[in-house]
Amino acid sequence: MTITPFQGGGAVTMTSLELLDLVNEARTEFGEGDVRRNDFTARCRDELAGDHYETFVVQNLNKTESVELRMTRDQCMWVLMRESKAVRRRVTAKLNCLEQQPIVPALPQDYIGALEHLLESKRSQKLAIEQRDHAIETKAEIGSRREATAMATASAAVRQANQLKEELGRGLRQATVAAVEKVGKRKFGRQGFRPLKAWCAENGVLAPKVHDSRYGWVRSWPAAAWAAVYQIDLADLFGADGEHA
Repeated sequence: MTITPFQGGGAVTMTSLELLDLVNEARTEFGEGDVRRNDFTARCRDELAGDHYETFVVQNLNKTESVELRMTRDQCMWVLMRESKAVRRRVTAKLNCLEQQPIVPALPQDYIGALEHLLESKRSQKLAIEQRDHAIETKAEIGSRREATAMATASAAVRQANQLKEELGRGLRQATVAAVEKVGKRKFGRQGFRPLKAWCAENGVLAPKVHDSRYGWVRSWPAAAWAAVYQIDLADLFGADGEHA
């Protein structure tokens, strides 16, 4: 952590990013979630509204820019008032320790480079974690969409198949005499359709016509007629999904 004194004064300053690092470190220690960088900057601006502070632009690793604040000790304490008591105490103790450290006017260039390298490494690690989390969330969302699409497609295919079977007179709601004879392995004779026709006429039920490859257009008799006249349950005969048709 680097604390830079104002030129010509004894007060020390700290950037909002440096203060955020201390706050999130304390939050983690006490089981509280991290504060996002943009949210913390907005919090600082709100708390310091009407007060003087320095702002500067920081170039991020992802080629975006962020605005940071440079604050005095008092301003840092004002911002800390929004934190829990435990976090305030821990950060305040660290600020006291930092203030007691002697300020070195100039550091060897290699030491500065090492600090910059360490900071860059920490930033890269944080960015990598954010990118990983985003990739996981995106992959999960895509997987859910694909699963939903596959289920919808399968359901539509089943409905289409059942509709086709109904249209061919081999369904659960209606069936032709030829289809029932074939699956049920029984014969009704040439007049087998007449009792079905009579039942439909008595009950005001319309038997639609379907196309048969052998006989052309024929009547497909409703399930209720088959049950009443011949005690045949089309659902039992053709199976729950018409798989025997």
